[in-house]
Amino acid sequence: MTESLDLFSAPAPAASALVATKIENLRAQLNRWAHEYYVQDAPSVPDAEYDRVFQQLQALEGAYPGLVTPDSPTQRVIGAVMDGLASVRHSVPMLSIQTETDTEASGAEAFDARVRRELGLDASAPPVEYVAEPKFDGLAMSLRYEHGRLTQAATRGDGEVGEDVTHNIRTIRQIPLTLPADVPPVLEVRGEVYMRRADFGALNERQRERGEKTFVNPRNAAAGAVRQLDSGITAKRPLSFFAYGLGEITPAEQGGPDFGTHYALLQQLKTWGFPVAPQVQIALGASELIAFHRRLGAERDALPYDIDGVVYKVNSLALQRQMGFKTREPRWAVAHKYPAQEMLTRCEGIDVQVGRTGKLTPVARLAPVFVGGVTVTNATLHNLFEIRKKGVRVGDQVIVRRAGDVIPEVVGVVAGQRPAYVPNFRMPRQCPVCGSAVVREAGEMNHRCSGGLFCPAQRKQALLHYAQRRALDIEGLGEKLVDQLVDGELVRSLADLYRLDLPTLAPLERMAEKSAQNLLDALQKSKRTTLPRFLFGLGVRHVGEATAKDLARHFGSLDAIMDAGAEQLLQVNDVGPVVADSIHTFFAQPHNREVVAALRAHGVTWEEGAPAEHTALPLAGKTVVLTGTLPTLSRDAAKDLLEAAGAKVAGSVSKKTHYVVAGAEAGSKLARAEELGIPVLDEDGLRALLRGAL
Repeated sequence: MTESLDLFSAPAPAASALVATKIENLRAQLNRWAHEYYVQDAPSVPDAEYDRVFQQLQALEGAYPGLVTPDSPTQRVIGAVMDGLASVRHSVPMLSIQTETDTEASGAEAFDARVRRELGLDASAPPVEYVAEPKFDGLAMSLRYEHGRLTQAATRGDGEVGEDVTHNIRTIRQIPLTLPADVPPVLEVRGEVYMRRADFGALNERQRERGEKTFVNPRNAAAGAVRQLDSGITAKRPLSFFAYGLGEITPAEQGGPDFGTHYALLQQLKTWGFPVAPQVQIALGASELIAFHRRLGAERDALPYDIDGVVYKVNSLALQRQMGFKTREPRWAVAHKYPAQEMLTRCEGIDVQVGRTGKLTPVARLAPVFVGGVTVTNATLHNLFEIRKKGVRVGDQVIVRRAGDVIPEVVGVVAGQRPAYVPNFRMPRQCPVCGSAVVREAGEMNHRCSGGLFCPAQRKQALLHYAQRRALDIEGLGEKLVDQLVDGELVRSLADLYRLDLPTLAPLERMAEKSAQNLLDALQKSKRTTLPRFLFGLGVRHVGEATAKDLARHFGSLDAIMDAGAEQLLQVNDVGPVVADSIHTFFAQPHNREVVAALRAHGVTWEEGAPAEHTALPLAGKTVVLTGTLPTLSRDAAKDLLEAAGAKVAGSVSKKTHYVVAGAEAGSKLARAEELGIPVLDEDGLRALLRGAL
């Protein structure tokens, strides 16, 4: 990290050499960070650190104007053209906007005061009219349309020259490729390409599952996608777009539109088919700018995309022209920031948390740091492979990101800051909560506790899974009640459910004597079940309803399943090595067997029979999709009949689907089946299929 400067009080000629060297070092540092951010899409420091050093350079150059050079980061827009992408010279430069890093109300007041001074307005003059917009954390883009057709898309680059990314921008569905007939012959729309938070999270999760590179933040994921040489890669990344201004446009005297205000321009962009941020509004004077900043700041975490501030622009285009520009930015606009969502801090340790499903997650213990509006002391490291990939070790200076309600995460390490050798973190071999063996399946990125029914960390999830409709169907045992039962240590295992009584349940929150009695009745009813339901209710990893039915049909009894080796389990229909190993590991844990024994002791029973003869089932290998309402069969009953005959019941129609069973009010699945030429059956056809008549 660049050290702080204390050179601003009474600058003297004797300090010039020191100041010149310091300025050169700051410029080199900023240029290096900017190259990482804009060109490599791999920043090594958070935005807040860049802004801090940039302000140091601004202050020094302000104190020593003779040392300002044209190539200083303060005098130009940072960026460069990526190798492999063609250069595009912007007909109208894409300049950046001045950043107001004072995140309080005084930041808006200072901008309004500057505008009023520039316009020569005294205190008695009416308030200036502004447009207030969100400041998106994405990649600036210029879209050029000629005679209503998209002809070129270019990144900002250095403001004068950007990169031609037309082939990639065409994959973004929010960006129109053709425009209505009333658009001017030449129209350049400026805006931001971004990635929604949910899409970003899903993308990173897919990357982790594949063992591939994860992205630091949505901005870098979007930038990396836009600047691919292969548009096929971009098409797989979920990108979005918001328009916020214009570049070149056919002038009014040549038939182009004559906008009077920036707000009117934005409304016209919407009419032409471009997405414009719904939060955009007109604001009168500093007081309404402040209100907008506060309101959007309060909504920031709930937005589906990242914003790092708001933008204020003088609404009148005539006043914008009057105010003009200074070196690298317009005088009539400012970006008013919010507290940084990425900050530097130190990793003081790495702990391991066990989740509701048994997943072990390494968590960094941090020196407290204020990021995204809160003080953060812990941040997720996701899994062992992420730790290795990012090179995180105890004692490292790390970049921590917190955006919205997303759990804070460590997104990188600042190179060269490790004081001495520190060994790599290793995942424990035993669960830190229950002591059960920690396992990682072949091809899996995550380690898991094998404790299942025994592990306290998994207790709530185990209870909810056991009680669900397709398992033991215990009506009334929902999440709120399970929280009370587990937190109050009234239930420590599945078997404890059957020890509950009226005096224990009735005083609980949202319960009364009648609700308590209804739950006790449901528990009593659940004791009479089926082997497939019971197996599914145990929550063995990878054992869904269909697999539970196959296991019950193949072995006939629970004891036979519990005692089966991996080779025997592999003989079951659709059970592969991963599933077989998961079942065997689950029942090899003594405490899981103890829970099963306790449930039996409390009267949970089911019918058992002899193992099924290993003959091919009539619908083995067939995939069937159900849609609509059948005359006499419920969806569950139809599914049970099909699975008993060996069919796989899928949720969507594809080329691999063999039959679609359609009832009343069948929807898009029926249309898809007809489009693909897949046989469609009614209930009578289903019964004929099950009899082997088809």
